[in-house]
Amino acid sequence: MSPTPASKAQQFARQVDWNLFRIFYEIGRCGSISATARALNLQQPSVSAALKRLEERLDTTLCLRKSRGIELTPAGQTLFTRCAALLEQVQAMPQDLARTLSALQGTLPICMLSQLISPRLDAALAAYHDRYPDVAIRIDVAPWRAVLEAVRRGDAALGVACDSAPSADLRYEVLMRETQQLYCGPAHPLYGQGPFSPNELATQAFIHTGEDEPAALEAFRQRFGLGQRRAGFAEDLHEVRWLIELGVGLGFLPTVVAGSRPGRDALWPLLAPDLLPSYDVFLITRQAAASDPLCERLLSAIRQDHRT
Repeated sequence: MSPTPASKAQQFARQVDWNLFRIFYEIGRCGSISATARALNLQQPSVSAALKRLEERLDTTLCLRKSRGIELTPAGQTLFTRCAALLEQVQAMPQDLARTLSALQGTLPICMLSQLISPRLDAALAAYHDRYPDVAIRIDVAPWRAVLEAVRRGDAALGVACDSAPSADLRYEVLMRETQQLYCGPAHPLYGQGPFSPNELATQAFIHTGEDEPAALEAFRQRFGLGQRRAGFAEDLHEVRWLIELGVGLGFLPTVVAGSRPGRDALWPLLAPDLLPSYDVFLITRQAAASDPLCERLLSAIRQDHRT
């Protein structure tokens, strides 16, 4: 089967050296190879070679050499007009982009896990606000399954959550790796002891995190029989920590959350570090959604921070 005109055009766009159009435009504007070479600070053989490559790629003659320079063929004149328009569009790109950036405003809705601590996200949000002060950042906190649904419905442009089984209708980028540890408070009899194996703690009273519990943590608990004695329950990690601090029971918290309040009353870790469950926390957007400029600028800031 021979290629269709559309497929030929796509192949041409992928393979052609776009710099050849700039050189050809200067040839048509300057009227000679030598003048073009001077204008572009190139050697004449380089200009001639570029013209030959473009003619071979298009399979047509674009210029005729005359005693006083070159003359464009009808095909060359058509291409010169196209190149002039292309150059005008390229030159307008910085101004168009600047206008877009300066006019960026609106509300960026983000739905995320509670008590998430990510220096990378913090730095990106601060830089984003400095650059786009007219964009209001709205933060909604929800259990991780609710975060996914908020993104699917379009209630959130960006979700920050874990996901045990990533869905084809969502786009995922890893933000960080989060690790959970089992803690007790200063008033608990196990404070200052350990580390313990998970099996040794199966009979202890436990604080549950409800729908906010990551699937990896739930599997870990069930594997070792942790949490069979429910002493407390809270959806938000702030309240989970509060109950643990009061000595109501043992409870899991992300290590960065538990370690955010050091001092005499700090929580006590109970499990050996090599046993701790961990999982990825993702930046989540919709696959099928049209690109949201507010969200894409924030994602770019996060990626930039990761590269640096």
